[in-house]
Amino acid sequence: MGVEKPSMDAIETERLALRDFRSEDAADLFAYLHQPTASCFLSLSLADMGAAAAEANARSQSDEHIAVCFKDTGRLIGDLFAVQEDDTFSVGWNFNADFRGAGLASEAARALFGHLFTVRQARRLYAYVEDHNIASQRLCKRLGMRQEGLFKEYVTFKADSKGVPIYENTMQFAILRKEWEQQH
Repeated sequence: MGVEKPSMDAIETERLALRDFRSEDAADLFAYLHQPTASCFLSLSLADMGAAAAEANARSQSDEHIAVCFKDTGRLIGDLFAVQEDDTFSVGWNFNADFRGAGLASEAARALFGHLFTVRQARRLYAYVEDHNIASQRLCKRLGMRQEGLFKEYVTFKADSKGVPIYENTMQFAILRKEWEQQH
């Protein structure tokens, strides 16, 4: 018999609920992972609803991915992740493009950052963003993160027509707890 993961206490904002994934999130997860818009999520691409059901189930057993849902309907619109490394967390986000431009990613990420700094006592949060992903760069800046570096030809997510890897430049953004506290 496997060990059951402890359930995350939901974090609520004005419009959203951040909670554990559930198996019934499969269709909404498929809606944004069948053709990921950010290249860093290409490896998570879901081929069909069976794959979506398996992924939703796997995520329900892990505390790495956090479901972001509308508070009033429970509909999944994206996810956040926070991977702990001692007192530091690698953070990120992936949202359904149908909800772009409404400030939902900012609202969700701000709530997660507050939780990580106050409840989990994080000292530092950082995020990797491809240099062509302007929306995520803007989100990092809105969250008070500063750019710490640019890694040239850092990672590859796809290949050209001849099978040669296409390397992408990746930016690193970060924020310290004391910087967050000064802003809030």
